[in-house]
Amino acid sequence: MFKPVQNVGGLPKDLDMTLVEPLRDLFKDEVRALGRELGLPSSLVDRQPFPGPGLAVRCLGAVDEKRLSVLRAADAVVREEIELRGLQKGLWQYFAVLLPVQTVGVMGDGRTYASACVVRVVSSQDGMTADWECLPIDVLKRISTRICNEVRGINRVCLDISSKPPATIEWE
Repeated sequence: MFKPVQNVGGLPKDLDMTLVEPLRDLFKDEVRALGRELGLPSSLVDRQPFPGPGLAVRCLGAVDEKRLSVLRAADAVVREEIELRGLQKGLWQYFAVLLPVQTVGVMGDGRTYASACVVRVVSSQDGMTADWECLPIDVLKRISTRICNEVRGINRVCLDISSKPPATIEWE
């Protein structure tokens, strides 16, 4: 399946193939309009963008299989809770970011020393600017509770309320 990407770097200069980028000069909103015109299903056209450089841009600090596994689990909770309620309509992106910060917490009768993660939810028309979006409080509570209880290695969930600019949508 063809998947348009942006911000892709690190390709070798001498490829054993010809790189074809027919949508290179289009912005994300223009690619979506083209997809709709071609009759592609909404599940493809309207899905949230995934960072070209990959999940590592949402895993701050050391990037290793263990931390990426923790991030994938937290991100799955964010996506599940938003999509379960149909809240993804009108959102540009919604995801978790794993921070290189350890925090003290309490689980049961004992203290924990685990990672903090951030939930990022934004709306945008074209990805050039974006506004943070606030989910309903019960959804935020459910996301936080599930991440802390289900994702081993995270004991704190924060909410990013920064717009683009001055922030970017991704963290790296």
